[in-house]
Amino acid sequence: MRHVRTVLGDIPAAELGVCDAHDHLFLRSPRLPGQELDDLPAARAELEAFRAAGGAAVVQWTPYGMGRHAADLPALSRTTGVHLVCATGLHQAAHYAPESLARVSGGRLAALFVSELTDGIGRTGVRAGLVKVAGGFHTLDKHARWTMTAAAEAHHATGAPIAVHLEQGTGALEVLDLLCGELGVPGERVILGHLNRAPDPVEHRQAAGSGCWLAFDGPSRAHHATDWRMPEAVRALAEAGFGDRLLLGGDTVTAGARSVDGGPGMPYLLRRVRARLAEAVGADLVDRMLTEHPARAFAADWSPARG
Repeated sequence: MRHVRTVLGDIPAAELGVCDAHDHLFLRSPRLPGQELDDLPAARAELEAFRAAGGAAVVQWTPYGMGRHAADLPALSRTTGVHLVCATGLHQAAHYAPESLARVSGGRLAALFVSELTDGIGRTGVRAGLVKVAGGFHTLDKHARWTMTAAAEAHHATGAPIAVHLEQGTGALEVLDLLCGELGVPGERVILGHLNRAPDPVEHRQAAGSGCWLAFDGPSRAHHATDWRMPEAVRALAEAGFGDRLLLGGDTVTAGARSVDGGPGMPYLLRRVRARLAEAVGADLVDRMLTEHPARAFAADWSPARG
């Protein structure tokens, strides 16, 4: 039986419950000065609001070096009753000070990912449950290829899923050519994020044909025409036979986007998006996108033989 690796330990995939498959409780980046997610009481309140809306699990895609607050996650999970999954991995180079990247330069990156997946993050005892990496705008630069190669090594050593930030939703096929083609990662172990930002139905179908997961995350961002087209994109994939490859997430990346700070936040996914998508594809598929699908996407065989 595959298990999801949460911050409180491994749980059977069927126990995950209603899941926000891509979000952030904590996040810090030089690209978002003054907008950091680093307030512990606010994170707790946001999780409580998500739980009150019917949520049961959140996958935090914040990777290494971006303020994960790994040590705080177990207490947050116990207090709120929400399963939390933490990430290892590395984002685009622009999200780090040069000295931060220097500490993981050379061939040590895959070893870092494996250690955080199996031994734990620093001295926290919290083990990551996925590897998060990132592509560029319509392309993969040297940094992206380095991080994805390390992610693939970590996957082969542990079975961990790999979640990929697609810049503005682009570059999906380039990512799959590298991860699944050159590096041998099975498509079902790859989660592509931000498909809603580039609603190209042809590229969506081609990506889904690899067996990967397509995450429609960040639907609460205001004034994005692509958000209005998300139900249409989801329906097109379902009609093409790929309804079983879809995930939903909120991707809260700034303090002002939290519901407890006046934004839509995590509860929006269940208060508004769920009902809107149900009109397009039916409540049954949406329910599976929030429960069965993330349970399959983030579960792995964490057997001792693999780490």
